[in-house]
This record gives sequence, C-alpha cells and structure tokens, in this order.
Amino acid sequence: MEPDAVREVFEGRLIHVRVEVWDGHEYEVVRHPGAAAVVPILPDGGVILVRQMRHAIRDALVEVPAGIVDRDDEDALTTAARELFEETGYRHRTIEFLGGIFTSAGFSNEYVHLFAAATEAEPEGRPEAGIELLVRPLEEMANAARAGRVRDAKTAVALLLAAARR
Repeated sequence: MEPDAVREVFEGRLIHVRVEVWDGHEYEVVRHPGAAAVVPILPDGGVILVRQMRHAIRDALVEVPAGIVDRDDEDALTTAARELFEETGYRHRTIEFLGGIFTSAGFSNEYVHLFAAATEAEPEGRPEAGIELLVRPLEEMANAARAGRVRDAKTAVALLLAAARR
C-alpha cells in the first residue's frame, strides 16, 4: 500500500520525516534505515551488555550492542557482528537470527533485526569510547526483562528470545 500524497518535511543523515496522506488523514512518519542488535553470550553463560548515554532520553541505558544498518556493503547480520566488536571488543564464534521488531510502528518504520551470538571468552579489542561493559547471567537479565526492569525495548525482547532458545 502507498499513501495518497507525501510531503518531505525533514531529511537528516539518519532519518527522514514525511507527512503522508492516507484516506484524507495526515500522518507524520519517520523513515529509518533499520538496525541490528545482538545478545552476546560468553562461554560461561554471561551476557555482555553496554551502558551508554542516550541523549534523546537524557539518561544512560543498559542495552545489548546494536547499530544502524546503513552501509551498502552490509546486511543486518554483518552489522550485528561489526557492532558487537566495535562496542565491546568481543568477536562472535557463532551468530543466529532471533527475530525482529518494529520499535514504534505508530509513527516510524524502524525495524530492528535481533541476533544472539556465542562469543569468545576474552575480548580482542577495547570497548568503544563512552561505553561501559557489564556482564550478567542471561537468566538474570531475562528475569529482569520479564519483570519490566529492562527499559530498552530491543534489549528486553532480544534477551527474552535468547533465553527461550537456550
């Protein structure tokens, strides 16, 4: 399906905002290239999480590593693997697709591809600047997600899906 009319109101590096007309009604729509997120699982079952500042909410969040699928030479899986290494310094031994989510389908087409990766026991690199690493047991984090204590949506869903696979 396509809208009856479209007016571009903002074009940024990452997002585009359009006003779309559907059956006589105007909707503000954010167009986003999509993202990939990965639950990194250490050989001992610990999950590597990143704490980083999120300026839009003016607070730091604990999340799984993730990034925008914005390179012509990368698919979502390649983006997830790259972001895992860039953000944490860890490489994956195996990586599998868990599913995906639309983050806010009421106004945005952003889709996040979710993966789980078995990592090496030790990092090969350093975490990205501004990122603090945390390691917690997967089951502890899945329980935190079930209890509503994981505030980042992609992270909560990814943790629950990863725990269900184990």
